[in-house]
Amino acid sequence: MPEPTKKEENEVLAPAPAPPPEEPNKEKEAGTAPAKEPNKEKEAGTAPAKEPNKEKEAGTSPGKDEEDASPPGALPPGLGSRALERKDSEWSIGESPAGEEQDKQNANSQLSTLFVEKPQGGTVKVGENITFIAKVKAEDLLRKPTVKWFKGKWMDLASKAGKHLQLKETFERHSRVYTFEMQIIKAKENYAGNYRCEVTYKDKFDSCSFDLEVHESTGTTPNIDIRSAFKRSGEGQEDAGELDFSGLLKRREVKQQEEQPEVDVWELLKNAKPSEYEKIAFQYGITDLRGMLKRLKRMRRVEKKSAAFAKILDPAYQVDKGGRVRFVVELADPKLEVKWYKNGQEIRPSTKYIFEHKGCERIMFINNCALTDDSEYYVTAGDEKCSTELFVREPPVMVTKQLEDTKAYCGERVELECEVSEDDANVKWFKNGEEIIPGPKSRYHIRVEGKKHILVIEGATKADTAEYSVMTTGGQSSAKLSVDLKPLKILTPLTDQTVNLGKEICLKCEVSENITGKWTKNGLPVQETDRLKIVHKGRIHKLVIANALVEDEGDYVFTPDAYSVTLPAKVHVIDPPKINLDGLDADNTVTVIAGNKLRLEIPISGEPPPKAIWSRADKAIMEGSGRIRAENYPDSTTLVIDIAEKDDSGVYHINLKNEAGEAHASIKIKVVDIPDPPVAPNVTDVGDDWCIMTWEPPVYDGGSPILGYFIERKKKQSSRWMRLNFDLCKETTFEPKKMIEGVAYEVRIFAVNAVGISKPSMPSKPFVPLAVTSPPTLLTVDSVTDTTVTMKWRPPDQIGAAGLDGYVLEYCFEGSTSAKQSDENGEAAYDLPADDWIVANTELIDKTKFTITGLPTDSRIFVRVKAVNAAGASEPKYYSQPILVKEIIEPPKIRIPRHLKQTYIRRVGEAINLVIPFQGKPRPELIWTKDGAPIDKNQINIRNSETDTIIFIRKAERSHSGKYDLQVKVEKFVETASIDIQVVDRPGPPQLVKIEDVWGENVALSWTPPRDDGNTAITGYTIQKADKKSMEWFTVIEHYHRTSATITELVIGNEYYFRVFAENMCGLSEEATMTKESAVIAKDGKIYKNPVYEDFDFTEAPMFTQPLVNTYAIAGYNATLNCSVRGNPKPKITWMKNKVAIKDDPRYRMFSNQGVCTLEIRKPSPYDGGTYCCKAVNDLGTVEIECKLEVKVIYQGVNSPGQPVFLEGQQQL
Repeated sequence: MPEPTKKEENEVLAPAPAPPPEEPNKEKEAGTAPAKEPNKEKEAGTAPAKEPNKEKEAGTSPGKDEEDASPPGALPPGLGSRALERKDSEWSIGESPAGEEQDKQNANSQLSTLFVEKPQGGTVKVGENITFIAKVKAEDLLRKPTVKWFKGKWMDLASKAGKHLQLKETFERHSRVYTFEMQIIKAKENYAGNYRCEVTYKDKFDSCSFDLEVHESTGTTPNIDIRSAFKRSGEGQEDAGELDFSGLLKRREVKQQEEQPEVDVWELLKNAKPSEYEKIAFQYGITDLRGMLKRLKRMRRVEKKSAAFAKILDPAYQVDKGGRVRFVVELADPKLEVKWYKNGQEIRPSTKYIFEHKGCERIMFINNCALTDDSEYYVTAGDEKCSTELFVREPPVMVTKQLEDTKAYCGERVELECEVSEDDANVKWFKNGEEIIPGPKSRYHIRVEGKKHILVIEGATKADTAEYSVMTTGGQSSAKLSVDLKPLKILTPLTDQTVNLGKEICLKCEVSENITGKWTKNGLPVQETDRLKIVHKGRIHKLVIANALVEDEGDYVFTPDAYSVTLPAKVHVIDPPKINLDGLDADNTVTVIAGNKLRLEIPISGEPPPKAIWSRADKAIMEGSGRIRAENYPDSTTLVIDIAEKDDSGVYHINLKNEAGEAHASIKIKVVDIPDPPVAPNVTDVGDDWCIMTWEPPVYDGGSPILGYFIERKKKQSSRWMRLNFDLCKETTFEPKKMIEGVAYEVRIFAVNAVGISKPSMPSKPFVPLAVTSPPTLLTVDSVTDTTVTMKWRPPDQIGAAGLDGYVLEYCFEGSTSAKQSDENGEAAYDLPADDWIVANTELIDKTKFTITGLPTDSRIFVRVKAVNAAGASEPKYYSQPILVKEIIEPPKIRIPRHLKQTYIRRVGEAINLVIPFQGKPRPELIWTKDGAPIDKNQINIRNSETDTIIFIRKAERSHSGKYDLQVKVEKFVETASIDIQVVDRPGPPQLVKIEDVWGENVALSWTPPRDDGNTAITGYTIQKADKKSMEWFTVIEHYHRTSATITELVIGNEYYFRVFAENMCGLSEEATMTKESAVIAKDGKIYKNPVYEDFDFTEAPMFTQPLVNTYAIAGYNATLNCSVRGNPKPKITWMKNKVAIKDDPRYRMFSNQGVCTLEIRKPSPYDGGTYCCKAVNDLGTVEIECKLEVKVIYQGVNSPGQPVFLEGQQQL
């Protein structure tokens, strides 16, 4: 960053010669500025022009004296290229104007405010950091605005970012605000000066200037000459290599140095030989030799004379604020048209701007100059222009009325007043040398009334005692402010208080002044809580404690701030005694188990702690070491009984007493024990695995109610008791279950109360579980005739240990008493003795089927059956409905078994026994036939019953195969069914086996199938071989399905016979067919003739395996068409557009790789659209395939960066 310095006093501005124009695109150099290309950028005059991508260096710029308001002039020629810019009497290196883009913006764009928050000027000490912030609202902006930071008028700080300067930008999405920050790190004195922030967005532009002041350190700076100007800064550091022109700037304070003869190095260089340049540079300490030589070269260059101007504008002009300035140029041709511009905008005649013509002179006057007129101006004549800079100097502001010393008391409002020479002047206030910056929450406020400036301090404190000063651009004034405390008087002191616990404590005092203070308790600060409130209203101070607690007792002191006075008070909290019996039950009863130790602790409260006395029956219980004793503590009292006895039960009294009152309470103590054992239980009923037992409660319940009972049982022969219930039985009746029938058991009882479990009762008398069986199941009607009913049933599901002796079948006629006692399903609603039930069997029967005889025809009967064992008869099983005693005709129905619904296959010699069930009543008539003819009963046995028919063949033969038909007939009803029986046997041998050929070690055999296949399909063949010498047969191939085979791996020199067995599902044929001739495997071998194969024709006409597809392309982007073709010989590929072959056209590239054909169209235009054809030709044929290509054109615009916009209906390729 360049180092700004103050301009030295008494420096005279003189015109400087304009630098000659330089060639474009060359590096800017120190001391002079190259001119820009015509029609591109503004001519810089004495200011350097910007060039993109080049290193920015200091240019020339006009300066202005801080103290003197001298008439317009130009810079002295000594250092010629020093560029000084003024802002608040401070000067810094500047840069050239913004260039062509900025000119267009200033000329054509409408200014609009973009800043939400502008950067403010600031002050920083040497070595400290400072940050400037600018904020831009982005609600109406589509993209991020462009922000530039400048020092002075032209120096762009973006290129100076480094360890001393950092630029940062952020974006807040919620508020949509861009924040731009410029941070100066470790500020130096020469960083002070004027800065500018510019923001641009499309046609919008806004800028803001601000000042930076750096507190200077006391040091001396020697005069700088060319030797220091061309020394490189920061040797070996980050910014090494950059030229430092800060040495060309003047400091504010310059100590007088001893006068030494000045040496004009430039004159030495001009008159010296080029070979002596390096020696001179070394002698005078110039390290930037290259920069010095470039400048020397420009100084020797002959200045080009202007064709339009005979005399151009001076490099810079200076005028006081409110004054008048005169710009004059002299034209070479008075006919040329002249236009004046300010910052790129043409100036029109007005009362402020006046134009005059005097011969060849063209004059512009600017009246009543303001600070806004401080800018760049240039005039154009034809194609040429010349420029200058105008500096407007503001006169210093003087202090006309000085500050006065002031005294005040704390809390008062203080006003420090002064007057200056101008209205609304910029005035800064300081406290002990530090600037006062007022804010919304600050006690310091600055009020301006014309020329009067007032510093207001609200609620002054001792800390405000200081020296205050005011500073303007032309003077300063200071005064001392002394703030003291007012004398304090105690109007109402604090008083000691005694309050009951839970009441409010209010400590109140009043002093003569409205000041703050601090409360302490026992020497510690009091913190405000929800219960403790500190109140300050004017001169009254209160400490309020709601719901006083014991810990609130203590010494309280109020101490006013800034005073040594203290206001003490004592607080004493008392509380009447209380007995807390919340831990006991409603009637204050305490239960203890006999033999245990009782320690009854009762919480008590009271302040001071009360004294407790225990008593029983008007006899006090003393503290000591007895079995029953009392123990007292500050917050509780305890009754102790070491070994509780039954006689210890009774009422015990507690008496509490302290200075606040008394309290009384009574507690009942009850000593309990386990109950006595119950008497032996009685077993009243016994079942198969259960019994019912009852008992009486114990005589003594142990002083606590009986909660329930536990029951245990054991086998009589065993000594191991088993618990039957884990949940207490509340009743005196229990039903044990899951016992084994026929085994004797005993049971016993335990009584349970709150204390524990009693001893067991005496065991009951032994009992044996035994029960009748469950009712029989599945009672059904088997058959009915005119006088009989046959019933059948299944045995009971549960028989039990008593076993099953037999069954009793009973019946009764419909309409009898017992029949009326049955419900709709035939089940008995309740069991009552009935004389109408008739026992069908006089003796018990073992079978589950019985026929009731002697029944009247057309009568209806109900039937039931009972199972009988040693325990008695079971519950009866009823038939669900009355049975009509009358034979019923049932149509016949044949139930063919599933395995007989397909062909029934048996081998010869096996037995055939088929059972075919049927239904029908009365007994049906059955007729069997085979293949439509009656069955020969001598070969096939037929046996019939009432429910099925059996066909039986003891030894099956193949003649028994055929279709068997069964006809079942009941009166006029007929039912038929068929069964296919197939009797199979082994097949016969093949008919003929012959040797077809013999070669090498191989023999080819063939044979014909057998005449007899065994009444089933042939499944394969088995081939065997035998050596003629041994005639031992060996199996070669098994389960072979074809009728020809080749036998391999035969021994050379042997002679073989072969035989073949036929095979079906019954096995191999009993005999085999052998070859009549033998096969001799000759030792010489047989010459094998290779078969002649014709060559395969691989030729193929061309054919497209992947066709062309219609394609859309974008104009200007390469497009490709692809297809694949095959053919032999390889086809020749030809591409055509609109039936015209494409040849030698550089816009097309054709490829063919492994049958894939590609046509590439380079940057197609809409004229490249059309029908494209790919043609493949070889000797066997020709094939063509076509597609359409459409080229789309895009708009000249974008939706977002880098995204093209298409016409409606268009798509990107």
